[in-house]
Amino acid sequence: MSAKLDKIGADLEKARAKWEEWEAKTKELEARYKEQENAEICDVTRSYNLTPDQLAQLLKMMQTTLPESAKAQEMTNSFKMEEESTDEE
Repeated sequence: MSAKLDKIGADLEKARAKWEEWEAKTKELEARYKEQENAEICDVTRSYNLTPDQLAQLLKMMQTTLPESAKAQEMTNSFKMEEESTDEE
């Protein structure tokens, strides 16, 4: 084979190795992100001293009683209040 083809082949192999490395890194970061997200959801839930059944009832009630836009606004307001209280601490 030619030197040019050998070089391209070597570059291709390097690129494949890097791709596999980044794919593994991406999967690891996605898992860590999800784990942290779940931990924060649990922390917020616990801060309201709700049992799992109470939380399920609350979510179900919100889902069936609030119109979509009101649900979104309510959640946004809730998150803003939590961020403000966290910032003050």
